[in-house]
Amino acid sequence: MKKPALRYNHIGYAPLAPKYFLAVETSFSSFEVLDELNEVVYSGELISRGVWPPTEENTLFGDFSALQKNGKYRIVVGDALKSEWFTIGGGWLSAQLNANIKSFYYQRTGVELVPERAGKWARPAAHLDDDIPFHSSMNRSGTWNAHGGWYDAGDYGKYIVNAGVSVSTLLLACELYPETIKKTELIEEVRFELEWFLRMQDHDGGVFFKISPDRWDSFIPPHQTVHQRRVLGKSTTSTLNFAGSLALAHRVFNHIDPEWAKTCLEKAIKAYQWAQLNPEVSYPDNTEGSGPYGDENYSDEFFWARAMLFRETQDSVFIEDLKRDVATQTVLLDISWRDTQNLGWIALSLQNSDLSLQSIARRKLEGSAAEIEKRSAESAYRIALSTFQWGSNGEIANQALTLAVVNEWLKIDKYTELVSEFVDYIYGRNPMNVSFVTGSAWSSPMFPHHRLSGSDEVEEPVPGLLVGGLNEHRQDTRRAVAYESELPGFSYSGAQGSFASNETAINWNAPLTFVLAYLASKY
Repeated sequence: MKKPALRYNHIGYAPLAPKYFLAVETSFSSFEVLDELNEVVYSGELISRGVWPPTEENTLFGDFSALQKNGKYRIVVGDALKSEWFTIGGGWLSAQLNANIKSFYYQRTGVELVPERAGKWARPAAHLDDDIPFHSSMNRSGTWNAHGGWYDAGDYGKYIVNAGVSVSTLLLACELYPETIKKTELIEEVRFELEWFLRMQDHDGGVFFKISPDRWDSFIPPHQTVHQRRVLGKSTTSTLNFAGSLALAHRVFNHIDPEWAKTCLEKAIKAYQWAQLNPEVSYPDNTEGSGPYGDENYSDEFFWARAMLFRETQDSVFIEDLKRDVATQTVLLDISWRDTQNLGWIALSLQNSDLSLQSIARRKLEGSAAEIEKRSAESAYRIALSTFQWGSNGEIANQALTLAVVNEWLKIDKYTELVSEFVDYIYGRNPMNVSFVTGSAWSSPMFPHHRLSGSDEVEEPVPGLLVGGLNEHRQDTRRAVAYESELPGFSYSGAQGSFASNETAINWNAPLTFVLAYLASKY
């Protein structure tokens, strides 16, 4: 694995963005940037960043940020080390933002994807889910209408807890970057998902946990699957995810469709009330045809729902609980479906009804942003991760989201630059030399762990999907998935069978969509 290479954004750089790259395992100390005429337009020194432990690579750092002229370029180090061509320009950010948003359209269930919009990835309606039975574990007769929504990931399941953090992330982008978002189809796509949310609420206010087939579906088109789909569970976490998401939906849609926004808020309050009466209802422990999304800690979801509902209602009934929350809840570097407290901190930081709570929340999030910056400065690859879990690319995108949110009030240029660098990592400046978003570059994954892509008879995978990325635990090696190296920094496989590193998921795409919207609004 230790051979000379360049690590850079394979698509390109915005003119005013930082333009950094890494040269690994080379003895050269300088670099040049060539234009399309093969003329040198920039030259600079390579600065040693030492050995990066996850890959044991000797790394050098190059900076050509001063080059801001639109055009096509390549990096050259020595006689043989050359990058592929990339662009300097602003158009790629908008193009990737739209591609990432379009990826949610491709994940739609229960409706036809028409050729006019889906192109070669058009497909007939499947998994209508409008009259499906309850799982036997629920001891409930009858059927339910759970039509619509997005497939969650590489499988054909639909999960409220993962969808909750995903749709809330997208709603936050709609709120914070409205001028950028109005040029896209995100509002329409988010509403499609939220309509499914509303159908997942039971009459008593509780919210069903997931829609799942009885067995894992093979890599066949959705309209050819054979396993019965069912409603599974009703839990505290799914209900509170619903409450936090629908409260934020009220804010975003209040100026678009006030009556529908009012319905969202009413349903959110009803869900929160159910959770108060049922504070410890566990997730359905069933993995016969879907992921478990197990979570036994409900305090972070309560905090998120309370903070969001307080922001929307200004109701003082939430104050005492929120005061306890801010004294006991931790703040993390990012958001995940299991640990949602940062959504609560973000809600409090953006509200103006209680300035004391706002101040506390902002200080907490500023601490996370400072830690992200510190860890990135210590890393040769300038990311805040030193270990790599399932969905590490989503973790990186969510850390960028933290920086972007904090910059709503701090307005620090270096945070915008660091967000841009995290995006550079995702699009190629990583040890695998892969642009981790399908259809984005010459190096993009061709065989993601994604049933829609693996069964549609189209050579290219569905575009705009972020794969999980480095995962040092490699839970799929028992499936004979091969990795190039045992080192954690090379723990990615482009094989379709690599669900541990090459699966796609809406909760990884959502923060990437958010940060692309942020950068498009800045650059």
